[in-house]
Amino acid sequence: MSAGGRLHDRGISPEFIVGLLLLLVGTVAAAFPRPKTYLTQLINLEIPGWGLLLVMLSYDEALALFTFGAVSVLSTFIYVRVMQKMEVHP
Repeated sequence: MSAGGRLHDRGISPEFIVGLLLLLVGTVAAAFPRPKTYLTQLINLEIPGWGLLLVMLSYDEALALFTFGAVSVLSTFIYVRVMQKMEVHP
């Protein structure tokens, strides 16, 4: 049995670990973007979404698909609304 199989049998899959790292890095990148442009912040919101997708993928594919869709749609919608309000009131 390979090491990957033993890790997966203990409940720690590679998708879970990579997903948590992406979630952590993406959250920091979205909170403190280098160039503070709206486009950069919007792109940085997608990084934690992919991390969450990988975490959910380690549990169930259907759950991962629905969660990724919901997170992507809601975060994009909320962020676009914030951008619109900031353009109206500088």
